[in-house]
Amino acid sequence: MNAAIHVDHLNKTFAKKSALVDLELTVAHGEMVALIGASGSGKSTLLRHLAGLACCDRTNGGSVKVLGREVQASGRLNSKVRRLRADIGYIFQQFNLVNRLSVLDNVLLGCLGRMPRWRGNFRLFNAEERQFAMASLDRVGLADLAAQRASTLSGGQQQRVAIARALTQRAEVILADEPIASLDPESARKVMEILADINRRDGKTVVVTLHQVDYAMRYCPRAVALKGGKIHFDGPGAELSSQFLNDLYGADLDTSLMCSEQLRPTETAPRLVLARA
Repeated sequence: MNAAIHVDHLNKTFAKKSALVDLELTVAHGEMVALIGASGSGKSTLLRHLAGLACCDRTNGGSVKVLGREVQASGRLNSKVRRLRADIGYIFQQFNLVNRLSVLDNVLLGCLGRMPRWRGNFRLFNAEERQFAMASLDRVGLADLAAQRASTLSGGQQQRVAIARALTQRAEVILADEPIASLDPESARKVMEILADINRRDGKTVVVTLHQVDYAMRYCPRAVALKGGKIHFDGPGAELSSQFLNDLYGADLDTSLMCSEQLRPTETAPRLVLARA
């Protein structure tokens, strides 16, 4: 069976500075993977390349395949990438909702990639699509807010709406870019538990970029650490040691400490104690 995600010798340069360097990564179907690393390490850049939202270098740029289909190669997006994006749910740090629309209408936008464009332009959603969107909202605990304007929700609620939209999209691969970076601890916990439940119960492949290492260790069986656009570690999150994290984050240690105090007392994630050099 083809891997859910396959990255082959990916290179990306911004203004003569390497953002991704000969990067190779394979993610199996049904895995939940955390991408960790300091700011500027290449996490978000890699995620955008997986979704076809950014192009690699044209010279020795490498390639990206998702669900066995080519997203891009040598700096060019596949001509059928729009069709492939219907199977890739992308969750943004800043939610990317349409504030003036209702919660339900925002979730229904997840249907656009699988319906005729003319129906999408007029937002002509049928009863089955509306029922599925409501079920997705119920899954994230927000069915009672379906009629509310998106702009009235808290940050944590808006992020859960974004997850419901990905569920309504029926995406096979969910890419989440810093989904809890701007959330309070309780909202962050809810978002991560929902993503983990989607991975566990639905068998969806989930790749999430995180600064909070404790969350990566608790919710993601596999962690991939980036440093300078290269993979610095790839293995079980439980094997991330304090010494390794000191080396990974350097002067940016605060990001790896962000949630040591945020997990509930009953949580079992290992507590990290990092010492500055």
